Amino acid sequence: MSQPILQVKDLVKHFPITRGVVFQKTVGQVHAVDGVSFDLHPGETLGVVGESGCGKSTLAQVLMRLEPPTSGTVTFDGEDLFAKSGAALKAWRRDMQVVLQDPYTSLNPRKTVGDIVGEPFEIHPEVAPKGERRRKVQELLDVVGLNPEHIRRYPHQFSGGQRQRIGIARALALRPRVIVCDEPVSALDVSIQAQVMNLLGELQTEFGLSYIFIAHDLGVVRHLSDRVAVMYLGKIVETGTSEEIYERATHPYTQALLSSVPVPDPAARGKRETIRLTGDVPSPAAPPSGCRFRTRCPKATDLCAEQEPALAAGPASDHPSACHYAEVYRTLPVPSR
Repeated sequence: MSQPILQVKDLVKHFPITRGVVFQKTVGQVHAVDGVSFDLHPGETLGVVGESGCGKSTLAQVLMRLEPPTSGTVTFDGEDLFAKSGAALKAWRRDMQVVLQDPYTSLNPRKTVGDIVGEPFEIHPEVAPKGERRRKVQELLDVVGLNPEHIRRYPHQFSGGQRQRIGIARALALRPRVIVCDEPVSALDVSIQAQVMNLLGELQTEFGLSYIFIAHDLGVVRHLSDRVAVMYLGKIVETGTSEEIYERATHPYTQALLSSVPVPDPAARGKRETIRLTGDVPSPAAPPSGCRFRTRCPKATDLCAEQEPALAAGPASDHPSACHYAEVYRTLPVPSR
């Protein structure tokens, strides 16, 4: 396998909890991301899944340098990403772009589509001289399936799916190598989700893109991802290829997520075991000792409270899983969108 284009090691992001107005005092920390590690290879899609509040979007913000890390390292092509500043940071931003979740708030309503998609050229004028920008913007609109002649329209004149295509065109403008997709289809209708997912797959093949695809819908992630990382309360609890996760999941949390996916075939619905989790997700400001999933896990013992399980492949699995009692759970195939 080729060398990773992006390497994340022990990445931590804590947000301080303060009291007071004038004399503020830090009284705690929100453990949004707590020791996340993974590699991303050229042309690969890594899916990051988990329920709301597990730290997926915070992870994306830290990777994009929108939030500073508390600790940990991220290297892009072997260079320390957090050590970049000034011109070096500006040059790196050409190689890594983001597609945001909500197509209704991620586009400036006061700007035309031409201005929105062409804005990266204003920041990086070396990519496209002024005389070529209109043509390049029209080419980008055509690539994502929009009418190039609509360059003077405003975002409110487009549907949700079309707005997300505009966001994808903006992300493609500088010909990046990595795109972080932060739940890019969660705000769209199911039929439009399929169209956007197919578009992302076609663009990946055409431009050789690498994706970090963040979502909470397991069906959507399976459609596009080569590898999947499952997050719970700021940590990755299981990771592996799409086949390993969806057909041979070993962590109880992953198994519960898979068992909750609707089965479209009525005849097969009674054949799946449904795992019902009890209790609520613990507060990230006071995560449990040991395994963070133990307060909701049906397999939890005293060992789970005393010792945090390592994310490693055990004797009962062929891929890493952070569970003392990991075992293969065979389930019905999860449908992809």
